Amino acid sequence: MFFGLFDSVEKKMRDTAANWLELADKVYAYRRDRLSDVDRVALQQSALSLRQQLREKSDASKLKLGIEALEGVLRRTGGTHYPKSGIMENVEFFLVAAIVILGVRMYFVQPFKIPTNSMWPSYNGMTPEVFATKADEPNALTKVIRLAAMGASSRTLDAPVDGEISIPIMGNGERVAIPYREVTGRDWIIFPARHKEYTLLVNNQPVTVKVPRDFDFEWVIRDAFIPKQASGHDPGGVDLAKYLTDNPAQVVRGSDGKPVWSTGKHVRAGDRVLAFDILTGDQLFVDRVSYHFIQPRPGDGFVFRTDHINSPYMQDTAGRQLEQYYIKRLAGTPGDTLEIRDFTLYLNGKPADGAKAYKSNAKREPHYSGYRASGLLAPGQIYTVPADSYIALGDNSANSQDSRYWGAVQAQDVVGRPLFIYYPFTHRWGPAP
Repeated sequence: MFFGLFDSVEKKMRDTAANWLELADKVYAYRRDRLSDVDRVALQQSALSLRQQLREKSDASKLKLGIEALEGVLRRTGGTHYPKSGIMENVEFFLVAAIVILGVRMYFVQPFKIPTNSMWPSYNGMTPEVFATKADEPNALTKVIRLAAMGASSRTLDAPVDGEISIPIMGNGERVAIPYREVTGRDWIIFPARHKEYTLLVNNQPVTVKVPRDFDFEWVIRDAFIPKQASGHDPGGVDLAKYLTDNPAQVVRGSDGKPVWSTGKHVRAGDRVLAFDILTGDQLFVDRVSYHFIQPRPGDGFVFRTDHINSPYMQDTAGRQLEQYYIKRLAGTPGDTLEIRDFTLYLNGKPADGAKAYKSNAKREPHYSGYRASGLLAPGQIYTVPADSYIALGDNSANSQDSRYWGAVQAQDVVGRPLFIYYPFTHRWGPAP
């Protein structure tokens, strides 16, 4: 322990002697039937002598001699227990540490990383920071600091030719998106991962960028190419579909006949088309203990597994059940009635209370777009939460796949509630909201 640094020489030597005696007892217990009579007697006598010195409170020099005598016998009789190789000691240490960590993770506190922005701005998933000019981009030293403090990773796209920047789009009306293709890649250079690859055009020449699969690239595009007063600069602000609906002249046909968004921004060969950092999502500790003693309450941050949510929304492209951890806000417990009306969540006939996000969404305060009536909570629908089940909604309702679409969370899949945001090291660090 830390305070052991200030112990006297005699105290430290007595502690060392006690440790050697513990090892001697272990060797004797495990190997006495395999030792010769001579070795067995020698081990007993050397241990007895050192134990007697401890009882008599001998000085450090005598204890040192007794320890050395016992060590000599242990080297001859210890087998695999003593002496241990450095490798074996390290393996044992890491095995014990792993067992302790797994035990803590399983029963008490579990680390969790938020990948998406369905709970933004209460909890951040990966978010972008777009740089308008090269002068705004961080230098090499700043990049290292931002990587350590915020998990920031940089992306830059340069123009291959002179011309206007345009962006392929798909869909129409209220559903417009930027097409992408899934590609293989690596996270942290080592770990295999699936990424999304987007293509922008400069004078019809493609420029591509890869981002993590859960990253909201359209947020980057809004910040980079939509005027700030129109975009709202957040996932719940004016979306791409609305902007293009309000500016139909910007939607044209590309050389392949497919629709593209003509941004009106021109660049020269070698100029930056786009530069941004991807900031890591909030990483937090989840309290796995409390819900064994108290019932979950509406308004709690709510972590659960998706194992038993029977819905097409909870299947991968191969039709396999998703078995992941999700975080939402608990909106309804067994027997509660829920309704969404005028961007407000109603719980048992009254506006929901118990969390800032409820009131902020109802008032549509900055960064809160209001609850959206859809799915199980479509306009005019009142939903009753089944027994042994819970309803979980995202605070960023306009950009959240939640219980409105895939239904209730079974009680057996409840994990716990957010406890503490331990990374990144920003103003968000601290107790979870």
